[in-house]
Amino acid sequence: MGGRLWILYTVFLNQPLVCLAVAVLFFPVKADEYCPPSCLCARESGTVTCRDGEDTEMPGDIPEWASTFILRGNNMTTLQRGAFSPNGTERPLVTLSLSHNGIRVIEPYAFQGLCHLHLLDLSHNRLVSISPGSFYGLLALRSLNFNQSIVPHAAAQLLNALSGAEHLRSLHRLDLAGNHLKSVPLMRLDMSNLHTLVLTNNSIETIGRDNVASLYQRKRMRIYLSLNPFRCNCELEAFYYWLRNSSQCPDSGSLVCSEPEARRGVPLGNLREEEVDCANENLEAVSYVFLGLVLALIGVVFLMVLYLNRGGIKRWLNNIREACRDQMEVYHYRYEQDSDPRLANVAV
Repeated sequence: MGGRLWILYTVFLNQPLVCLAVAVLFFPVKADEYCPPSCLCARESGTVTCRDGEDTEMPGDIPEWASTFILRGNNMTTLQRGAFSPNGTERPLVTLSLSHNGIRVIEPYAFQGLCHLHLLDLSHNRLVSISPGSFYGLLALRSLNFNQSIVPHAAAQLLNALSGAEHLRSLHRLDLAGNHLKSVPLMRLDMSNLHTLVLTNNSIETIGRDNVASLYQRKRMRIYLSLNPFRCNCELEAFYYWLRNSSQCPDSGSLVCSEPEARRGVPLGNLREEEVDCANENLEAVSYVFLGLVLALIGVVFLMVLYLNRGGIKRWLNNIREACRDQMEVYHYRYEQDSDPRLANVAV
């Protein structure tokens, strides 16, 4: 070791750059002390944070001791197959945050090798393509966050990827807030351990009977639905009664009507049963139809009476016309007498 130091000292006096190269050869950096460029490493907490870089691909040299990896503000548009385990080896990551990276595409098996991962944050991206096998291998995943990350036409792809992910049996929380979703077919999310589903700030207008039936079956699930434009009509009946009889929606007091105009801003809990009762609505429609039929029948009867009495009606009209004519002749005769000048002279 003393000889090595003497060599480095001698070289450093003449060529500092050469000294650096020699130092790397003689004293290589330990793998457990390495930190990727443009990243901050905290080995005590097992956290590696990479922010606002120019990388377009996932760093392949994440330290083996890292349990939390945060990548934020990069230009990585695609999560490629095996992005975190190019060689198929397992990584001990427990938390993975990939928010605000502009990710648009998730390829199949992108998270392969992360069998210990508990939390995956993909919020604030711009996902347009989600492959069916995207979440393969996430056996221990408990929380999945897609807050403000999905364009409307990619929602169906996400549901296909989630419903086909047999490995997501440990998922407890799924956050889909702020994605302009119009509906989420809960019966397709075959996740027996899902405890929390966040659907706030979307475009959901109603909760269908199939979804309500799925909620009745999943007693442990908590679903958040505030900031959605609910249409308070007959279609909301099943959800309305579920909401009154269940405590599975913690933010139920914040649910308000958006349509129709007469009920805008009215809390769903303040609606009357007859306002969402399909039977009353159908009965009212039937009543209007029946009233129309009765009026039409009366009109037909009236026309038939006129037709059957057309002869008498004609005579009656002729008599009225003759009476009017006689009366007009009397008035005409009196007018002529009053206007005769000879009668005026006799009067004088």
